[in-house]
Amino acid sequence: MASSGGMFKASDLFDFPESLPFSNFFRPDSAPWEWLPSIKEALAGFDFPERATDLPAGLALSGDVFIHPSVQLPAFGSIQGPTYIGEGCELRPGVFIRGFVIAGKGCVLGNSCEFKNCLLLDGVQVPHFSYVGDSVLGNAAHLGAGVICSNLRLDQATVPVILPDGSKQDTGLRKLGALVGDRAEVGCNSVLNPGSVLGKRALVMPSMAFRGTLATNTIAFKKEPILNAPRMDE
Repeated sequence: MASSGGMFKASDLFDFPESLPFSNFFRPDSAPWEWLPSIKEALAGFDFPERATDLPAGLALSGDVFIHPSVQLPAFGSIQGPTYIGEGCELRPGVFIRGFVIAGKGCVLGNSCEFKNCLLLDGVQVPHFSYVGDSVLGNAAHLGAGVICSNLRLDQATVPVILPDGSKQDTGLRKLGALVGDRAEVGCNSVLNPGSVLGKRALVMPSMAFRGTLATNTIAFKKEPILNAPRMDE
């Protein structure tokens, strides 16, 4: 995953899909966290068409929102602009999109999930009860139920990332969630701490509090004994 000098590039994690009309804003040779400020720039340059009127009564829209005609819409939810929802996506009931969101072809934005300032490349699956803020999820990345992409340090300092050589790089971003590479997966109820980086096809097992950088084709897991004791109540 490393480029020369220990630094890595966005192309080490992501292949930007042809389905999205924003390739000029997301350079493969830039640092992957530099893609986050580009979301605002990309949406500012997009010519939003007139909004469709035949929407479910319980789906609230505000601001500039593009929804491809093939998108499966939920009976209720909230979408704030600017937002771009690509071809073949599925929005499930209770979805909350807080603006500055780009979703590529065939993504699932699940029930009771919240999305804010994030880029979802083609085929991303976030089906149940997750928070994705200030993050990039690569093609076919999958978050299990209840996964949280935490985006703010408790001390509210700028967020560093761990480079492949083990050194720290300050991103200069006060809010930075996770950079999840193409086809990476995160198990149910795990938390990706601010600045977490998952390489392509990396896997974080369920119920972990992960931080740092996980290399391509690597599994992060926690092994501990499960203790058993008899019940003392009658």
